[in-house]
Amino acid sequence: MSKWIDKILPSIMKAQTAVKSRSVPEGIWSKCPKCDAVLYSENLHDNLDVCPKCDHHLRISARRRLELFLDEDGQQEIGADIEPTDILKFKDLKKYKDRLSAASKLTGEKDALVVKEGRVNGRAVVVAAFEFGFIGGSMGAVVGEKFTLAVNRCLERRLPLVCFATSGGARMQEALISLMQMAKTSAALERMKQQGLLYVSVLVDPVYGGVSASLAMLGDVNIAEPRAYIGFAGQDVIRQTVREKLPEGFQRAEFLLEHGAIDMIVHRHQLKTRVAALIGKFMPDIAQVGQVLPARTAPGSRRGSDRSAG
Repeated sequence: MSKWIDKILPSIMKAQTAVKSRSVPEGIWSKCPKCDAVLYSENLHDNLDVCPKCDHHLRISARRRLELFLDEDGQQEIGADIEPTDILKFKDLKKYKDRLSAASKLTGEKDALVVKEGRVNGRAVVVAAFEFGFIGGSMGAVVGEKFTLAVNRCLERRLPLVCFATSGGARMQEALISLMQMAKTSAALERMKQQGLLYVSVLVDPVYGGVSASLAMLGDVNIAEPRAYIGFAGQDVIRQTVREKLPEGFQRAEFLLEHGAIDMIVHRHQLKTRVAALIGKFMPDIAQVGQVLPARTAPGSRRGSDRSAG
């Protein structure tokens, strides 16, 4: 039986209403996951995907991250042709190769790390960015190989490395192969350290597991975005293990800054300028036009001392 409103509403009005509802394109509006504010997508995009109501930093893709951070000219992708393989023929609820195919279709990426050489405010740099949408930004053989290629490019051209880490940890579908990437990436960063090259790690919500236990926390300067979750095990696992109430704000970036685990918290609007300034401070041999000048003697300690929250 039709609703009573359908009996009294003229057919022409119903037709006009239907046309109007169909005329609103999808993707015009977005919803903030923190304050539930309904936001005009174009305005949110112009605000670098930071909610103008509550200042929540929304998650963004690796490509979007590189777009915001790097200067437009002179970008060159590194390791773009490397693809993962299902060596172990792993299967849980789904075959690993099916998960890879679905993740690739969803994100447009071949794996969870995108690496580019370019410039940030005119200074030459190599940048790696994790794609959380690709199986939770998990680290497998391809991520480890791409990260190592990024380090090798830095060693070859004496450039600083910046990494935007957001990950659930090592990729379980690759078992010990994925765990081996923790040692592989850490060893690569040690080679950078021996050569006096700057490594800036930017921690983006969320960072957990094997990534946080290796490359993400090994920066000469460790930066986090506001309110980012950073840890090794999840809070539920820790709570069930220690059987105690966790402190307020546990694993948030602000909690880690207060307890000395990271060096600074930087708003997304200021991130490009702040990192470029760090490069200029710790590697002044990198000219602002991107030309590498003769190397100086590496400083004995480059650990960041700026602990400001902004």
